[in-house]
Amino acid sequence: MTLVEKRTNHRNKIQTNLPDWSALIPVLPGDGPRSRELYAALRRLIETGALAAGAKLPTTRDLARRFGLSRSAAVACFEMLISEGFAVAKVGAGTFVAPDVPYLPTTLAKARPPEIDAATSLPCGLGVAVSDPRTLDVFRILLSRHLARPGPEHFRYGDPRGGLPLRTAIAAYLRTARGVRCDAGQILLTSGTQQGLDLLARAALRPGDAVWIENPCYPMAHAVLAGSGAGVVAVPVDAEGLDPEIGERLCPRARAAYVTPSHQYPLGVTMTMRRRLALLDWARRNDAWIIEDDYDSEFRYAGPPLTSLQGMDGAGRVAYLGTFSKVLFPGLRIGYVVVPEPLLDAVMAIRARSDRYPSTLAEGALTDLLNEGHFAAHLRRVRRRVQAARDVLVAGLQAHCGDRLEVTVPEQGLHLMAMLKGAGPDVAIVEAAKAAGVGARALSAMFVDGAPKQGLVLGFSGFSDEELMGATMQLGEVMR
Repeated sequence: MTLVEKRTNHRNKIQTNLPDWSALIPVLPGDGPRSRELYAALRRLIETGALAAGAKLPTTRDLARRFGLSRSAAVACFEMLISEGFAVAKVGAGTFVAPDVPYLPTTLAKARPPEIDAATSLPCGLGVAVSDPRTLDVFRILLSRHLARPGPEHFRYGDPRGGLPLRTAIAAYLRTARGVRCDAGQILLTSGTQQGLDLLARAALRPGDAVWIENPCYPMAHAVLAGSGAGVVAVPVDAEGLDPEIGERLCPRARAAYVTPSHQYPLGVTMTMRRRLALLDWARRNDAWIIEDDYDSEFRYAGPPLTSLQGMDGAGRVAYLGTFSKVLFPGLRIGYVVVPEPLLDAVMAIRARSDRYPSTLAEGALTDLLNEGHFAAHLRRVRRRVQAARDVLVAGLQAHCGDRLEVTVPEQGLHLMAMLKGAGPDVAIVEAAKAAGVGARALSAMFVDGAPKQGLVLGFSGFSDEELMGATMQLGEVMR
């Protein structure tokens, strides 16, 4: 056999062993940079192991022909793969999958949370704010005022804490409304309480540190703390809130405690003064941190809002989380943290490394909303509307589900608890309710440890009377 025949047979053998590229790579979109689309498809095959390390890639001419690309687009694709370490070129032999590439199991690509569309929120769902036309009109005017004469803060990188005028306005509001002991220098603007909690966890905790968390608890708070590598210790919540005595028996040397003392999520109870003092004393004795999530304190229907736990702290051990998402609208994406002085430098350094500093676009308008009295007027209006919605939901549940649910009427917040009277499981009821157009949440899913209680967590903010009453009728049918 001649040398030419040997080379021809070798080439044919390689081509025979190549995968069916038309089957592996779907038809590429007609829009956008075609080289980028082909690059993404080939990289996905490499990462998921469909193309093994060392496998020979087709020629650029072959790829261009199979997918209707220009040769230059195929060449650009290979150059991107080579430059990022997913492929290697061998002179005279072709292009091959690199020998050392990260392997991404196909199950990882599928294990994604479901996409959430806020526009499809179901009645009795959680996390829906009241749309107030008067406030939106005022906010639009204020925003236009600042955009008409944009300040220099929009054209340069800013303080990791956010703009000083807004932080000053928030500090004044918190001192008056919540009794928080703070100044503007301690306040850091965030995209919401979730980012604030993440920053605090990364600054205050090390992998393996123990953290008390309420049981049951806010699931996303548990996700942040567990994701930081901390050892989560579930401390029971009763009618007085989290019990520090049980926490000390379970783990006396915990590094931190996450609590929602004003309105415990999800049970809705308020931590008593006795428990608050015991928790503060524990933190002082053990040099531990308390993270106070005050997520819905503006919505109190019986008397003024309770003084914050942070305002009672004489040792500087409490970090305070707040947000404008509940009281204005989540799309604003502005929350805040009152950071204890010993943690401030660490929190600011982490913030600077992650996203530098918060958006300045709405800061001026929100500052004016607070300073000019619009925010206080907004609060008075929406508080009345939300309280009325609460009463409608309670009346509907008593009328249509009273034989199946024991409803607790909350004096604060945007949701209520309805315990099951013998029926269940709550997870099955929630799934059936969702299919019927009702956005309930299962209480049992929020327990970290121990025997979970069976109940439904129902929201009433942001829905009309007709929607809430219709939801209770549907829920009654589901439970029957």
